[in-house]
Amino acid sequence: MTMNRIKSALTALALSTGLWAAPGAQAQSLKAQQVSPHAWMVQGLSALGSPANRNFISNASFVITGEGVLVVDALGSPALAEELLAEIRKLTDQPVRWVVLTHYHADHIYGLQALKAAGATVIAHAGAREYLNSETARLRLEASRSELAPWIDASTRLVDADRWISGPLDLKAGGLTLQIRPVGPAHTPEDLVVYLPQDKLLIAGDLVFRGRVPFVGQADSRRWVQALEQLLRFDAEVIVPGHGPLSHEARADLELTRDYLVYLRERMGEAARNMEPFDEAYARTDWSRFEKLPLFGVANRMNAYNTYLLMEQESR
Repeated sequence: MTMNRIKSALTALALSTGLWAAPGAQAQSLKAQQVSPHAWMVQGLSALGSPANRNFISNASFVITGEGVLVVDALGSPALAEELLAEIRKLTDQPVRWVVLTHYHADHIYGLQALKAAGATVIAHAGAREYLNSETARLRLEASRSELAPWIDASTRLVDADRWISGPLDLKAGGLTLQIRPVGPAHTPEDLVVYLPQDKLLIAGDLVFRGRVPFVGQADSRRWVQALEQLLRFDAEVIVPGHGPLSHEARADLELTRDYLVYLRERMGEAARNMEPFDEAYARTDWSRFEKLPLFGVANRMNAYNTYLLMEQESR
């Protein structure tokens, strides 16, 4: 592995564990906002995880049925998940029966143990098993215990799913149907989305970053584009993204993430095919459509470099 590739891997590790903080990122209160007749969300900061913001950098959602509550994603620390439970209890006495994980990235799972302790059954895609049992997952948690203390500490642990799925699953409860659909590998090997057709609500996880540049990391961007095309076929009017505010412009926001990924692949793919050095290709690329989006300065160069490496492999 070259030094540049090592640096890229370490950068991706730091970003995915929330080890870098955006300037001025501060803690904010966790407050549920209603997003459809049956669903609510809490919105994390558009920032990178830090002790100051408690690693509250991702979104979580919940659906209240007549037979219990389904939560989607578990936030970035046990303390945040406890606050999420408190918000749910303000709205219903129904127990939290299920937690669906859209994927196993740290900012979406470190609160899982609190929801599990509350009695929830954890549902996730079987594609996450390899990562969950990997040295990478262990090292990320170890680093987070240091860099995100006191919110991540020695008592924070990785939690297995109770139910691993590899295909579509419909949960019917209280007159509602919750459609859990695999759409990966894309952002991760284990991507799931949850669609509530009664509300025309799509909970999309990190396949959609609204109003900010996504972290592409080591993702399979070709399949991510295909997954977004699949999401565009849902009859969604409202989208809860993995990061950023609620979307009432479902198609436009899906298309923004898709178009960014397509542009990365086009520009970096051309450079890789022409064996143009990355630095030169990056410098001559017109980023004007995306450069004003939040976290562009933090994420875009790494996204471009990882896509350049991916396109090198695809062109062989």
